[in-house]
Formats: sequence, C-alpha cells, structure tokens
Amino acid sequence: MSTSTTPVTIYHNARCSNSRGALALLREHGIEPQIVDYIAEPLNAAQLTALIRQLGVPVRDVMRAKEAVYQELDLGAEGVSDAQCIDAIAAHPVLLNRPIVVTPKGARLCRPPELVLELIQP
Repeated sequence: MSTSTTPVTIYHNARCSNSRGALALLREHGIEPQIVDYIAEPLNAAQLTALIRQLGVPVRDVMRAKEAVYQELDLGAEGVSDAQCIDAIAAHPVLLNRPIVVTPKGARLCRPPELVLELIQP
C-alpha cells in the first residue's frame, strides 16, 4: 500500500504518545502520510467543522477536556454551543484530541493508536 494510491492524512502532535504510535503504525504498513502539525499551523473553524463532520462524532468527542484552557474557558458549562467549542479549538489547538487519521475508508480519532489499523487494512 503506498501513499501515491492511498492518500492518508494524520492530524499529529509530536508530543503525544498516541499520535506518535499511530504515525509509527502507518509507516510500519508502508504508508507515509501527509502530516498536519495542527499545533504549529492551527486549523480554522471551517476546517475543524469539516474534519469533525468527516469523523461523524459530536464536537465534544474531539475535545481534550483535561486541558487547563478547557477549564479556564468553562467549555463544559451548559449552553456552550458546538460553534463556541469549534472557535475555542481554533484559538487553542491544544484542545483538539489526537491523533485524527483520514483515509479513503474514513476518518477516526485513533485513541488507542491501534485503531488506525481499521482505516488501512483491506
């Protein structure tokens, strides 16, 4: 399997062991993915909305509720909208859970990293 015929993208944070693990599994299977360092180059609200739509999960499922900024912004409060959450992730990319892997088979939050195998195996 090669990236020329199978485009794969990983939304990656090199400081995250799950993210490093998913990247290693992709490479072990001969896939060199497009790596999006979303910490260095944060996604905007439209990009985040599209990515979350691809995942098919609620916005809060891709948020890191244990991050200090999540508490500081009171994002767990009742009445905080999805749009407000997406704007918060755009402003504070550390709030985005990772790694997110996108393949022709779909998109998935790969926690644990072994979940990436479901996206790359025939």
